[in-house]
Amino acid sequence: MTRFLITPQWQGSPSARAMLLVDGATAICGDLPRKDTVTLDVPLEAGESLGTGVHRLSSLLRVRELVREAMAHSDQTAVIIGGDCSVSVFALSAIDASDVAVLWCDAHGDLHDPSSSPSGAFSGMALRAVLGEGEPQLALSPGIPRKRVVVLGARNIDAREEDELAKLTSLSSADVDDADAVAAAVEATGAARVWVHIDVDVLDPAELAGVSDAAPFGVGAAALVAAIRRVRERMPIAGATIAGFAPRQVEDAVHDMGAILRLIGSVA
Repeated sequence: MTRFLITPQWQGSPSARAMLLVDGATAICGDLPRKDTVTLDVPLEAGESLGTGVHRLSSLLRVRELVREAMAHSDQTAVIIGGDCSVSVFALSAIDASDVAVLWCDAHGDLHDPSSSPSGAFSGMALRAVLGEGEPQLALSPGIPRKRVVVLGARNIDAREEDELAKLTSLSSADVDDADAVAAAVEATGAARVWVHIDVDVLDPAELAGVSDAAPFGVGAAALVAAIRRVRERMPIAGATIAGFAPRQVEDAVHDMGAILRLIGSVA
């Protein structure tokens, strides 16, 4: 059984339109089964950096506790519906991840730390925190070893992220067309389970418009769904995140919902 946790967090985003992430999470919620869906009471205030290099840290810490509490009171597989993609860090901090691989599907590297980030936004540091690095109050401890992380579809990479990305197994947008290759890369991590993180900006903008920072030459929704299903044939899923949906208007949300629901179906 799958439990959907709606986590309309915006505080990790660098976008001037970050509050649209709240609208995106709410729109997705309307198409999920009510009995299996819980909406977390995410604070609306920006929060304070608390003397760190992470903007809005106090609110991020509060959301992490909300996610942990919600996951602690259920033995169902959780699909986290964000919000910005830093909610994946919070979800992974709530489970025993000692045998978990991470399939990180995202147009961006999310590999900054507070010293390299041009924005101070935690979503751009999320994967680095999954690795156990960056701001100690947010980083996983212990982190997921690099050998158990597979990045898929990253193509908008800052120069200061390139060295970190080179340390990880990375598959291009074109690679997703070979579902067996994606599954083999995840299986090669040696993990027993997989957490699937999907920032919807991994999709090509021609297929999904409702993102804050679209990047051309993305993956196709059908190919990504097929690849994730192939991964699941070989390895149980520990949980998943669908994040980054930020429609600018109702019409965009309606247009994009088909692709969003196909992604949810691949992990639920």
